[in-house]
Amino acid sequence: MVAHTCDPSTSGGLGDISNDDDDMHPAAAGMADGVHLLGFSDEILLHILSHVPSTDLILNVRRTCRKLAALCLDKSLIHTVLLQKDYQASEDKVRQLVKEIGREIQQLSMAGCYWLPGSTVEHVARCRSLVKVNLSGCHLTSLRLSKMLSALQHLRSLAIDVSPGFDASQLSSECKATLSRVRELKQTLFTPSYGVVPCCTSLEKLLLYFEILDRTREGAILSGQLMVGQSNVPHYQNLRVFYARLAPGYINQEVVRLYLAVLSDRTPQNLHAFLISVPGSFAESGATKNLLDSMARNVALDALQLPKSWLNGSSLLQHMKFNNPFYFSFSRCTLSGGHLIQQVINGGKDLRSLASLNLSGCVHCLSPDSLLRKAEDDIDSSILETLVASCCNLRHLNLSAAHHHSSEGLGRHLCQLLARLRHLRSLSLPVCSVADSAPRADRAPAQPAMHAVPRGFGKKVRVGVQSCPSPFSGQAGPQPSSVFWSLLKNLPFLEHLELIGSNFSSAMPRNEPAIRNSLPPCSRAQSVGDSEVAAIGQLAFLRHLTLAQLPSVLTGSGLVSIGLQCQQLRSLSLANLGMMGKVVYMPALSDMLKHCKRLRDLRLEQPYFSANAQFFQALSQCPSLQRLCLVSRSGTLQPDAVLAFMARCLHVVMCHLFTGESLATCKSLQQSLLRSFQAERPALNVVIFPLLHEGLTDVIRDVPLVHLDEITLFKSRVAEEPPNLWW
Repeated sequence: MVAHTCDPSTSGGLGDISNDDDDMHPAAAGMADGVHLLGFSDEILLHILSHVPSTDLILNVRRTCRKLAALCLDKSLIHTVLLQKDYQASEDKVRQLVKEIGREIQQLSMAGCYWLPGSTVEHVARCRSLVKVNLSGCHLTSLRLSKMLSALQHLRSLAIDVSPGFDASQLSSECKATLSRVRELKQTLFTPSYGVVPCCTSLEKLLLYFEILDRTREGAILSGQLMVGQSNVPHYQNLRVFYARLAPGYINQEVVRLYLAVLSDRTPQNLHAFLISVPGSFAESGATKNLLDSMARNVALDALQLPKSWLNGSSLLQHMKFNNPFYFSFSRCTLSGGHLIQQVINGGKDLRSLASLNLSGCVHCLSPDSLLRKAEDDIDSSILETLVASCCNLRHLNLSAAHHHSSEGLGRHLCQLLARLRHLRSLSLPVCSVADSAPRADRAPAQPAMHAVPRGFGKKVRVGVQSCPSPFSGQAGPQPSSVFWSLLKNLPFLEHLELIGSNFSSAMPRNEPAIRNSLPPCSRAQSVGDSEVAAIGQLAFLRHLTLAQLPSVLTGSGLVSIGLQCQQLRSLSLANLGMMGKVVYMPALSDMLKHCKRLRDLRLEQPYFSANAQFFQALSQCPSLQRLCLVSRSGTLQPDAVLAFMARCLHVVMCHLFTGESLATCKSLQQSLLRSFQAERPALNVVIFPLLHEGLTDVIRDVPLVHLDEITLFKSRVAEEPPNLWW
């Protein structure tokens, strides 16, 4: 019998297990209550090891001892390899990983690995057993893609980018044979093209992301005329899921119409999910009208999203057939509450199958008639009550970008009705919707920070030093009589929460110059402040939080409560808190950040924000931080503080700072950061640029889509897509 030995000091990643789903590294410290790590059963050890990045697992942990060497090669750990957001996965590490276990890998995700060159990505061809591979965000030419796919005969699921220069005629016959067997395709288009769709004759699921810009860098206007290879006819006969998401721009609409043209000729009989996400207006054509009519006659859907112009004023929903639907999105449609109940819920029909509902921007969806109602009028609580009763198993609900004001009435407030949805895991609400129907007599107006009585956490306070009131005492604490406090008490397992002002718009929209002016907040939002923010501290499982346009945040004391109690928090987005001319919550934010040990993404948008040494010193106490985005009109920054912060926070790989600093200052700092840290951080992406500069759009186009989409650009993300749309 061989004795297993292991030196914890050489155990590679076991002391720093880090993954989106992990909370394991205390157990991985090597000793727990006097029991050595290797004393655990194999089942427990495999669970712990499943949270170690694959590169660390195979290249480090496996070499520590014989027992771990065997466990690290267990099929449960190496059949699926996820490299996305493994920012330490360098070229050498990826090549070595593929060399050692490539033949065993069946599912591989390299999504968003923008820092790896095509010559490294090409090594995927050695993974001959691959069934699923996600290469979105990776650099691949047509020839490299052809060579790689030619070797993957078992492939059934593929995700790729189609970039300028793609040429389908360069795909070999072996590559096309592989593509003919692919059933699931996700294709992100950066140029007008059918990509590999015509080669995929067995498609059952097609996801299309249109990211084509209207103009080239030289200013030339692009045409929607597709580059045609041997065939330009997609094969949709077996299609079950069709999804298209368009970035702003006319050319994206022009190209998606060409993809839809084939669908309009013959609708697949097995189609059960049809989703098109389009910002702004997208006019209905004769072809799309024929497609919708055909769908209404021939298919029963379980997921639906259509451009607002296709639904507004039409009776389409009345004729659509649904079969146990799990996802609906009517984002930005003028759908009235009456139509919602009659045409979607069918007068209160049982919709227990519905898991996700997006009513973002549907300003009239909780009122009986959209023609007679003003946006600020009170909602009809009976409509919401019917919705809650019919869709009792909802897990994701988005009601943002609208004024949903509740009238007085016992148990009829929006928050009280939503509290019945006990299965909710993500929720997005307008700030004004959580305000009490009328001012509460038990709540005195909050005072500005400089007049507040100091209530620290047992700390002595010097006279004349500004401090934050405790979120747990006095008027700054969450009031049990608050409807918002009660809502969160009834949703203890909520993981994703957004509170976004009805009139909020980010200063940095997509493909456009920065917005210089913003609309004032809703008057009802004036009664939502520090105490409501503190109430969020009840959510022990909260992982993602967005707070935008809360004008009555005075000291930010509620942020401290969140930092102390929401220990699972991974991403935080704060925008336009308090008075716009002055940042009054900086001391509270600094105090909050001390407790955010698992925070990985921070987005902060605030005019006149001073990104000084105090801010970066506080931010340096977030040991897990990976991505930072600061958007501040007329804001300032201290270059030395930024450099010191990056030197202390070794895991930060994305630093986007858009302020009021001069172009020369921004360029100098950006070059200094890249020169100092690029070599040791292969995934480092630094963009420092004046927010109001005319060249901002050209700078943004070079940001990797994974960062741009997930953090740099502000948007509501609750119920944005159907759950489990892609693996």
